[in-house]
Amino acid sequence: MPLSEYEQRVLEQMERQLTSDDPRLANTLQSTGHRTVGRWVLAGSGFVVGMLVLVAGAAGSRLWLGVIGFLLMFAACVFAFAAPRATGPTGVVNAKGGVTPRAGAAAKKSGGGLLRKFEQRWDRRRDQDGH
Repeated sequence: MPLSEYEQRVLEQMERQLTSDDPRLANTLQSTGHRTVGRWVLAGSGFVVGMLVLVAGAAGSRLWLGVIGFLLMFAACVFAFAAPRATGPTGVVNAKGGVTPRAGAAAKKSGGGLLRKFEQRWDRRRDQDGH
């Protein structure tokens, strides 16, 4: 059932409000989170190799080899389900289609710590609220 004109206008207004209030969240919701087939094949291959190393370690009574196999399997699972890194420009796509740099990007490049990033976020929120 298609949306009425009123519902479409309200939905567009909500989208604009979300983009202006929290552009980072809006960018996250708009991004596609699909993983490529190559990523799944690589992760599956790593898991199978880890399983073979684990079985070989158990069959040969070599604990260290079994541990390495388990770690390979674990790393393959983490690789499969972890979010792929962004290769494009880092930032938030604004309403005009341009990229606005993220607020914490300069702190990351300058080697700012986690505490500094939290302080910057806190200061930004206080400034936005008018306190």
